[in-house]
Amino acid sequence: MNTSEDQSRDLLSLVVPQHGALVASGDPFEPFALLDASGQVVAPVAAFFRELQACSRPETTQRSYGLALLRWFRFLGAVEVPWDQATRVEARDFCRWIQVARKPVRPHWRHQGEQAAGSRPMPAPGQAPPNPVTGKAPPAASYAPATAAHNETVLRGFYEYHLQAGSGPIVNPFPLSRLRRGGRANAHHNPMEPYRNEGSGLYRPRLVGRRPRQIPDEKFNELFTRLPSHRDRALVAFWVSTGARASELLGATCADADPGQQLVTVVRKGSRALQQLPASSDAFVWLRLYQGQLPPLTPLTGDHPLWWTLRRPLRRLTYHAAYRMFTRVSAELGANWTLHDLRHTAAYRMARDPQMPLTDVQWVLGHAHLTTTQLYLSPLPEDVIASVLAHHERASRPTPTAASNPARYRAESLNVLFGTDS
Repeated sequence: MNTSEDQSRDLLSLVVPQHGALVASGDPFEPFALLDASGQVVAPVAAFFRELQACSRPETTQRSYGLALLRWFRFLGAVEVPWDQATRVEARDFCRWIQVARKPVRPHWRHQGEQAAGSRPMPAPGQAPPNPVTGKAPPAASYAPATAAHNETVLRGFYEYHLQAGSGPIVNPFPLSRLRRGGRANAHHNPMEPYRNEGSGLYRPRLVGRRPRQIPDEKFNELFTRLPSHRDRALVAFWVSTGARASELLGATCADADPGQQLVTVVRKGSRALQQLPASSDAFVWLRLYQGQLPPLTPLTGDHPLWWTLRRPLRRLTYHAAYRMFTRVSAELGANWTLHDLRHTAAYRMARDPQMPLTDVQWVLGHAHLTTTQLYLSPLPEDVIASVLAHHERASRPTPTAASNPARYRAESLNVLFGTDS
């Protein structure tokens, strides 16, 4: 089904089979493997994964890149084009397809054998209305623009690696923006004008800046009271007071908690560095209450997990289990908050504290750039609305007169003071 640049590919009737899979191998040197339709490891992707590991990319990055490559290889299988013969036409059509196609429906684990053979890129229906409590839109039926942009970046890097290694096509099918025109980005930049994103991909969609969302205090208190166990209360208290990512806190061990100093040590997601984060005293109180409810033989020292499942047999609490716990409680309030909203809430609270420098907030959140932390300085719409309504309330009040102002001196007293009283 190869096509030339002048020939249009019928993407509407294209069926992309859900062949292949990205599986965890358990090998520390090759943690993930991309399998083709026959169950064989895709060698070009395996070589790219080894390059990512050599560049100190964590396993989470390899998994994210692997999912993007899985979509690309499924698309190439549908259009019957080998990966090393893909041209700009296939790259263009893939970027068109992923912006319109529906996401494949993942079957429940009880119905794994009922998975559909493929998915058509039928135009997704209109975006569902935002949640009335949080204002967040639910997940759409189509791929998000951020997912399309991430796929373009991953595939451009994948082909750039094989281009330099001499194992792929001689031209990268995912070109850079036309603004670059060769050479380095912004080579002839006018210092009086703003910088343009000349290093981005030609087919990379433009993303709308997303503002961080935080849980209002009254809603957070209501949510906190609905948490079913001391373990869940301790987790939420740590997340909202440290600003740690959900996976960072769930990976902590018993030795990482220091109640005396009110510190908890986590492994940062990007740099993999150890960092101590200050937590609230309430978080450690809930932690102690949770540990008091654990079975007597549960280890509470050393490198044993800090967070356990509540059901037997006891095992380390996973991210997906904690995610389900929080979203289930959030749904009871009619909201669609996620665990990452707790990190936004902690960052927003700290950034709005006038006595806390923004650089301290940056250090706590682990941001590489201060501009990322500055996003939390932007006021939320509900806060702006409340402030403007208070302004209108003050403006509607009558201006105090001299007779009604108790801070002014009486006229006869001033006449006596200055000797003008006759």
